[in-house]
Amino acid sequence: MERILVGYDETESSERALERAIELANAFGAELLVASVAPVLEGAGRSVGPLDPLDMPEKHSAELDHAKAKATAAGLSAQTVLAVGHPAEAIVEVARERGADMIVVGTRELGFFSRMLGQSTSEAVTHRAQCDVLIVH
Repeated sequence: MERILVGYDETESSERALERAIELANAFGAELLVASVAPVLEGAGRSVGPLDPLDMPEKHSAELDHAKAKATAAGLSAQTVLAVGHPAEAIVEVARERGADMIVVGTRELGFFSRMLGQSTSEAVTHRAQCDVLIVH
């Protein structure tokens, strides 16, 4: 394993995923990539709308700085990637572009309606990724 990508957004579940990705990168001597995704608003039908004004790229850039500092404190040099789009699709695309061998994502318990609407990023990543995916509970 040469390259591990972790999806990160400073939530409790992504903090756990980052910790696990750091452990794995150290154990395998792998490169660590940390991605944060600024989401877009859904338009009508299949169109994509503008950026979410409450979740702008600047916020994600700061999150990536925090993640990089945690990796550095653990003795790793992490590369950060700021992406824009639908979180699961963007994470999978970054993994493909950067040649990640594994994607690490956190998960949280969603309510019944969130699951029915397909709002689980971790599930969507597992269905779209072409590499291994580790879901950290």
